[in-house]
Amino acid sequence: MAVTPVVLCLSKTGEATAARVADILQAPVHGRKDRVTRADAFFDNALEHTRTLFASGTPIVGICAAGILIRAVAPLLADKRAEPPVVSVPDDGSTVIPLLGGHRGANQLAKQIAEGLQAHSAVTTSGDVAMGVALDEPPSGYRLANPEDAKGVMVALLGGAGVLVQGENIFNTDSDPTGGVKLEVSEAPVKTGSETLAYHPQKYALGLGCSRNCDPAEMWDLVEDILQETKIAPHAIAAVASLDLKADEPAMIETAQRLGVPFRVFSAAELEAEVPRLANPSNVVFAEVGCHGVSEGAALAMAGSTADLVIPKQKTANATCAVARTQEPITEIRGRSRGKLSIIGIGPGQHSWRTPEASALVAEAEELVGYGLYIDLLGALAHGKERSDFPLGGEEDRCRYALEQAGKGKNVALICSGDAGIYAMGALVFELLDRGPDQMGVSDAARRVEVVSTPGVSALQGAAARAGAPLGHDFCAISLSDLLTPREDIIKRVRAAAEGDFVIAFYNPVSMRRRTLLAEARDILLQHRPGNTPVMLASSLGRPEEHVRYRALKDLQVDEVDMLTVVLVGSSHSKLAQLGEGPRMYTPRGYARKIDGDLAI
Repeated sequence: MAVTPVVLCLSKTGEATAARVADILQAPVHGRKDRVTRADAFFDNALEHTRTLFASGTPIVGICAAGILIRAVAPLLADKRAEPPVVSVPDDGSTVIPLLGGHRGANQLAKQIAEGLQAHSAVTTSGDVAMGVALDEPPSGYRLANPEDAKGVMVALLGGAGVLVQGENIFNTDSDPTGGVKLEVSEAPVKTGSETLAYHPQKYALGLGCSRNCDPAEMWDLVEDILQETKIAPHAIAAVASLDLKADEPAMIETAQRLGVPFRVFSAAELEAEVPRLANPSNVVFAEVGCHGVSEGAALAMAGSTADLVIPKQKTANATCAVARTQEPITEIRGRSRGKLSIIGIGPGQHSWRTPEASALVAEAEELVGYGLYIDLLGALAHGKERSDFPLGGEEDRCRYALEQAGKGKNVALICSGDAGIYAMGALVFELLDRGPDQMGVSDAARRVEVVSTPGVSALQGAAARAGAPLGHDFCAISLSDLLTPREDIIKRVRAAAEGDFVIAFYNPVSMRRRTLLAEARDILLQHRPGNTPVMLASSLGRPEEHVRYRALKDLQVDEVDMLTVVLVGSSHSKLAQLGEGPRMYTPRGYARKIDGDLAI
């Protein structure tokens, strides 16, 4: 499990058991507010919080009835190969029941908890019941080459087929020479099938080097040829390693992805420490990057001090590869990651408007960076994370800090409200990455990090959903803040949108000192559309203090708008209809004309 489990406690009677389980797992306790007094973080609604954790990929141990957890996650169940572990423990700690994710760590989690509590583990998956092990969950340091065949093998075992073990007996099971099912452990490739599972001890570290922007196909062909020639199974590779200057090389990143293993990097000084063990030290390489060998040094640094260089540097025109081998499987992945910055829009703040992908990226992050209020809106999901709060303003410092932290190899989440790419930090991150060294950009290390953006529900979308369908036809968004955009440019855009008869979403409509632009925009729009054009004012969308109201364009007053309000102005075709649920604002797309035309034909 890549993410630390969370222990959920729903009642006072379960607090003692929750504390014991948390101590066993070294995990935080999330407690139901007003019902639990001792917890690391608190939540208001058990079902909603459980769904948020599950959607983020966080393993859950609920100190509660199993039915509560089942009802919570049932709407989210889709792929058993991807779901996180969910375990139920009653308040008295008498039984531990893995409900979901049995072969993704839940069974092991349940057994660990049961041993610590001296309780019974109610494991029900067929492999564990028949053999006491999960065949698709080998011990740490071993990898199953054909997990897709595990189900068929288990069916055969349950039907009475014996087990023939070839190679190391990693499951400590009895071996039957006449067994119809084969479990083979080998460093070399194995022919697999519906009756054979192949396990590979990950004793090899792959060191790579390359010229800048080497073709990934060239690198992969080199690696594939070496593995085939030396009869090393790809699944026996534990990690791909290189020099930190190569952290953003597509060829290396893609090779690690194709092998399904971590990509780690080392500093030049760390690789230089491996010089006595290098087979091909190079002064040319040293002059270029500060160490005498990249691929050989990286393979040895990853594999550790007792490893042997079993394949010295092999090369093509633009790529190099070396392989180191250890005596025991590699379970400690050395080096540091490339570093990752996730630009996350959390929507208006409420968890139900936050995407599962956003929650998953928050759960994976080591450090949260952002305006303090936005991080607070994450609630218990932010607990236990290092956080760096920044005030309003200073956005460039915020983004630069996040990038530089990621440049140290950390997994960093930059937290924004709404959608991070709409009037938020996304554009600034990429601008900093694009600036040259003399333009106050960021360090070379920061430029090499992985940057991902995840969509969020924008204020524009939230307001439109509350209104009905005001964006049913062409629309645009205009910020009325003149802090970063010249006032004359804002007026020019308002005039163009007015003449084009767009529905308009005004962001940043007013501030403490800026009170005239909204009135000026209203007056410009009144020159191009009727005074009764519907206007929606939406404040604090998705939060308890949400306030939505409608006005005619001619009656729009600046004093009823604040910084937290989105102003949606309809086009000349927009309607405000009084329907059963109340007023609904919509903009017709023109289907009526299409239907009339079809009928006329």
